Amino acid sequence: MPAACVIGLQWGDEAKGKLVDLLAPDHDSVVRYQGGANAGHTVVCGDQTYKLHHVPSGILHPGVQNYITPGVVIEPTTMLKELEGLEARGIDPRSNLMISERAHLVMPWHLLEDQVMNRLVVQGENIGTTLRGIGPCYRDKVGRNFAFRMIDLLQPDLAERIATIAEAKKSLLIGMGAKDLAEQLDATAINTAARRWSEQLGPLIGDTTNDLLDELDAGKRLLMEGAQGSLLDIDHGTYPFVTSSNSSGVGICSGSGVPSRWIRRVIGVAKAYSTRVGGGPFPTELNDETGEKIRKIGREYGTTTGRPRRCGWFDAVAVRYTTRLSGVDALALMMMDVLSHFDSINVCVAYDIDGERVERFPCDAAKLRRAKPIFETHSGWDVDVTGARTLSDLPQKAHDYLARISQLVGVPVEIVSVGPDRVQTIFADRARLLSMN
Repeated sequence: MPAACVIGLQWGDEAKGKLVDLLAPDHDSVVRYQGGANAGHTVVCGDQTYKLHHVPSGILHPGVQNYITPGVVIEPTTMLKELEGLEARGIDPRSNLMISERAHLVMPWHLLEDQVMNRLVVQGENIGTTLRGIGPCYRDKVGRNFAFRMIDLLQPDLAERIATIAEAKKSLLIGMGAKDLAEQLDATAINTAARRWSEQLGPLIGDTTNDLLDELDAGKRLLMEGAQGSLLDIDHGTYPFVTSSNSSGVGICSGSGVPSRWIRRVIGVAKAYSTRVGGGPFPTELNDETGEKIRKIGREYGTTTGRPRRCGWFDAVAVRYTTRLSGVDALALMMMDVLSHFDSINVCVAYDIDGERVERFPCDAAKLRRAKPIFETHSGWDVDVTGARTLSDLPQKAHDYLARISQLVGVPVEIVSVGPDRVQTIFADRARLLSMN
């Protein structure tokens, strides 16, 4: 059977990790295909919480193979800490994980470059990078001259390559007015660290592209795991306040090497409200007590950075756009339990931009910043739904909300999450969802 994909439809943090973990047992392999350590996928199982950044969310299932493919950029120190953290908790991630030899490394100079670039202000606002070196690494990947891939860790000229690039990066940092940061680059120390990375990660490095194509030829089922959210897509998101990779559905094939004809099911994940971390326009943002209430009840703080997330009502204009962009055919609506605490709930159905009603998501960040949400108000249900295990357990007003979201977005709501634990997830029809017909 072919491949399914889990894609975030907002600005990230939609609970994709939880869903991938739930669906992993129905697949042979889980494939992480873009992004880097700026991703934060949380999986809760009983009293255990796992926070993953590089490692695919299928890693908790020993019988499922996990792949990190060429579209991902890897910060090796973070990667090793993540592996060691899993091992300390009785999990053996090295037994079912392969890292692509084509994946690029976030090197120490990328972290320093990120600090310099973070000082820049765009359209009166900081872009809001996580300072994980992701952008500079992707920039070198495209530039090629200073790129550093996983396969390079296994080459005999490792020390020479590090020394050459480090010297070039020192000159660049000095030219950017960051002599203090340039002085932190020590090629000898980086080479020592790289030798450790080679020793520890070398056995995991392989040709994921050909292995995945072999799996497809053998009739295996793949689950593709997206990182960040579609509104952060480098080409199709709220540019320039975006990430550095194609985080919408358009990035699946280029990041993984899996041809599009194999992708038979795309599951879009969205919160029942909206959140955003970092800079950029956010039409439904609530800078008031209601926004703070959503943040407090939803525990809306970044998995990777710990930064408080900006919170607002569900934006159907934005989610309909990303649903169409990513080819979504089933919607997973997460965090429905948070809305149980509100007497009334707003949904943005259009924007007012300069006095004109707009129902299409604009590409211009400056124009989106001027957008005023046109809300439709729904009655809250004032019922604790965290114990719901079937759709029939939900109150009628919650059903009404789900039906309206489905209508506005244009695809059926097939999955509803009512809490962080695995068991707090309702499938309308799991067998049908995974049939891929």
